[in-house]
Amino acid sequence: MLSSRFRALLVLGLTAVLAGGCATRQTVEREPDEQAAAEPRLATAGIAHASLREAFVTPATPQDNVDSPALWMSPDGKPLLLATAKATGRLMTYDGDSGAALGVRGKAGKGAGEFDRPNGIFVVDDLVFVVERDNRRVQVLRLPEFQPLGSFGPHELQQPYGIWLRRLGPQRFDVFISDAYMAGKDAKGDDVVPPLAQLDKRVRRYSVSVGTRLEARFDSSIGDTGEAGAIRIPESIWGDSAHDRLLIAEEDTATGTAVREYDLDGRFRGRSIGLGLFRAQAEGLTLWQCSDGSGYWIATDQFKDRSLFHVYDRNSLEHLGAFAGATVANTDGIWLHQAGTKRFPDGVFYAVHDDQAVGAFDWRDIAKALKLRVNCEAAGKR
Repeated sequence: MLSSRFRALLVLGLTAVLAGGCATRQTVEREPDEQAAAEPRLATAGIAHASLREAFVTPATPQDNVDSPALWMSPDGKPLLLATAKATGRLMTYDGDSGAALGVRGKAGKGAGEFDRPNGIFVVDDLVFVVERDNRRVQVLRLPEFQPLGSFGPHELQQPYGIWLRRLGPQRFDVFISDAYMAGKDAKGDDVVPPLAQLDKRVRRYSVSVGTRLEARFDSSIGDTGEAGAIRIPESIWGDSAHDRLLIAEEDTATGTAVREYDLDGRFRGRSIGLGLFRAQAEGLTLWQCSDGSGYWIATDQFKDRSLFHVYDRNSLEHLGAFAGATVANTDGIWLHQAGTKRFPDGVFYAVHDDQAVGAFDWRDIAKALKLRVNCEAAGKR
């Protein structure tokens, strides 16, 4: 039998271990959109949707806290899938056609080619733009060598997350960055949203040119301060030059998660898309587009059990349906590669899976399930 002294020591040891475990859980960082309340589940949400099977899901690396994907096509036609790893401060790389892991690039730090809490990512030409929350900057690298070209934003950005850019000319870009600065934390450790009057800088806009060196100029701040148009918790952002439209995901469930419609000059257009339809959190955004102005928006509802992807008409923003995968859940960032690859000739849709992997959906499967056009030449579909 155990002595009374040994039993007492054992109890004290177990108490210390349990207390330490509780302390660890309490000190785990929650981002502004990660509140303590229970999350709704797609299985019980009652939202009509098509169920699809992913073409692949990359190997899981939960220690990385994977956030957002983007695809780069090499000159020889090989798709390189990139994803930011928030926890480990690096970029994950995968084969965009098979999902096979190809290693990591970069490391945690503050120098060139290093990252601190990388979130949003955008690939254009041979450039990759990486938003770093805790370095308060956007770093630009040249592919395929991942050569650091410079960075911008530390004087304006406070807590940057998402990115969208449009081309202005050869290696010249109009860049929009969402900025989720907060007003401290409450007793539960949740972030406190600033008052309406202080939400006028939710998006920062820069003019960027890339030549022998990177040049960037801060242009303006965007953010409505009215009750209907303000962005309390921003992250995902995407634009449409043809329709002078900038969509920003509002993740604040307390006031109603939805997607706010702004114009590219930063004015709220008076419309919030999906208000009442999004039941978890409005998240990743992307656009399937044709030169005649038609196309489809895709917006994520971040359910914990399976992510739901809503599809809207590009012109009218009419809701056309929704789909979910068999595996992909709790999605942050998404990316649509419309031009196609060897495996996905009519395009591929990538979505982060539960902070640890990236899932791929063949666009042909999405188009068939929701009766969408499989490509811009196709007729007879929506």
